[in-house]
Amino acid sequence: MSLSENKRETFGSRLGFIFLSAGCAIGLGNVWRFPFITGQYGGAAFVLVYIVFLLLLALPIMVMEFAVGRGSGQSMSRSFAVLCPEHKAWSLWGYVAWAGNYILMMFYTTVTGWMLAYTYYSGVGSFTGLEAEAVGKFFGTFLESPSQMVGWMALAVIIGTLVCFAGLRNGVERITKIMMCGLLIIMIALAVRSVTLEGAEKGLEFYLKPDFDKLISEGLGTTLYAALGQAFFTLSLGIGSMAIFGSYISKDRTLFGESLIITGLDTFVALTAGLIIFPACFAYGINPGAGPGLIFVTLPNMFNSMPSGHIWGTLFFLFMSFAALSTVIAVFENIVACYMDHFGWSRHKATLVMGVTLFVLSIPCALGFNLWSDIHPLGGSSGILDLEDFIVSNNMLPIGSLIYLLFCVTRYGWGWDNFVKEADTGKGAKFPREIYFRVIVPLIILLILGVGYYQTFGK
Repeated sequence: MSLSENKRETFGSRLGFIFLSAGCAIGLGNVWRFPFITGQYGGAAFVLVYIVFLLLLALPIMVMEFAVGRGSGQSMSRSFAVLCPEHKAWSLWGYVAWAGNYILMMFYTTVTGWMLAYTYYSGVGSFTGLEAEAVGKFFGTFLESPSQMVGWMALAVIIGTLVCFAGLRNGVERITKIMMCGLLIIMIALAVRSVTLEGAEKGLEFYLKPDFDKLISEGLGTTLYAALGQAFFTLSLGIGSMAIFGSYISKDRTLFGESLIITGLDTFVALTAGLIIFPACFAYGINPGAGPGLIFVTLPNMFNSMPSGHIWGTLFFLFMSFAALSTVIAVFENIVACYMDHFGWSRHKATLVMGVTLFVLSIPCALGFNLWSDIHPLGGSSGILDLEDFIVSNNMLPIGSLIYLLFCVTRYGWGWDNFVKEADTGKGAKFPREIYFRVIVPLIILLILGVGYYQTFGK
């Protein structure tokens, strides 16, 4: 028996849907991944390419995910079968996407644990007075500790599990509203502080003045591939993470109009994260393309150099924790809904099964920095996290987005007319017309995927 047959849960308000969907989109992709990828690919020029992909490719697919969810009233495990029972092959992606949500959380919970840990350590003053080398050593020691890595990962899993256990309205919606409001307030304060630092203007120039020569020097195909992957990663598209929220909302508003608001919030957070990080990096002589370690090694050094840096550092990592947890809670809810829809389980049973299995499955990533650090699945210095991230970010998200697209526009799937009827139901902006999505968008995604694979494996 499906959940819809037992009276499906719904959001308490439109704001709850917008904040929870935005919370799923707004996460480490915005505030951790976006700044260092932007730094690696030359700043403003990469940002422009990213925004173009976001609006022309990612935004329409968000509408499609929402439409599939709302039209079926089901999670990804059953939505394809409900909307297109005559072509059962589509349903296979529902199970792949279900697994994709698990794989995403298998490394996302570990990195969320890092944010929680650094909020705590910054709050108690663990970095105060440390020299640059000591701050770097602190992060290295932290990664090398199995107990700390597993412990903080477990805390992230427990928080997400407890929120989902409390219910859609009383847990997921209520907590996400609080975190999103806190996130927006903290990040605006941090951005104002960063852009007013002495020397911040060089960072603003790097971030806001395009240098297209940098795109070419990094390899145009690689850059486009990175921008496309970031656009899909930041909106959590392709693995049904958005579709579930569509299944919880009414038909009062058009899905294109709601998606514009959510994409706008997501882009605002990503761009503001850049305003926090890049001016500060240039003000303190930090390489903005320093990679993932930018957040955990270079920025704590920067906060040590700031007046009242202890307070600003704690606020920064609290902001990062809110961003990460909003995505954890949203994806956890997606996994829980799959169990409820597919097996007819109660929310409490589904949540407990999800929490236990996710904790166990997340252990390899947590141990990939210490006990299992000699495992290099992609060669070189790669770790378990890199493999899991590659599977989701570089493969499942763009491929899944293509599947949602084809499902909504071809007669072998749900079909264009059915999709547009669902997407345009309600008040608000209507979805753009057909030919662009039938032909051009699939070709763009396939082309960039092909170039990206060649850049990664063909040389």
